[in-house]
Amino acid sequence: MAPENVQFCTFYLGELLLGVEVRHVREVLREQRVTRVPMAPPMVSGLINLRGQIITAIDLRKRLQLDSCTSTPGRVNIIVRVDQDTMSFMADAVAEVEEVQNCSFEPLPETLKGIARLLVKGVYKLPRQLLLILNPEKVMDLQTP
Repeated sequence: MAPENVQFCTFYLGELLLGVEVRHVREVLREQRVTRVPMAPPMVSGLINLRGQIITAIDLRKRLQLDSCTSTPGRVNIIVRVDQDTMSFMADAVAEVEEVQNCSFEPLPETLKGIARLLVKGVYKLPRQLLLILNPEKVMDLQTP
């Protein structure tokens, strides 16, 4: 029996390569106009209007407590749906769909610290770099620190 393969939509935050399972990704859009929300948590960039549906936009740099950089040209909105919740994950650039063998999934490296330990499920070693797999449910749960 062949090992089960899993597909991930991958994207960059600076040099970090992250991924979300393709089954959760509805679409990838160039950066959308964001309407700010007063008193929202810092990781919430605001709201976007996606064909009449209002969606919360999460800045993944702030969510993962990474250094914020000035607006990177070519930023993207990755529209993610888990159960009945839909949000936009804002990233620096989209990469490609990576297909990996499920059996090659590894636990988090000890060097991964802070909030990332809660939001990242594990890693895959790709030929060029590590692929960090986000847990979209935890990223979307704004009550998680």
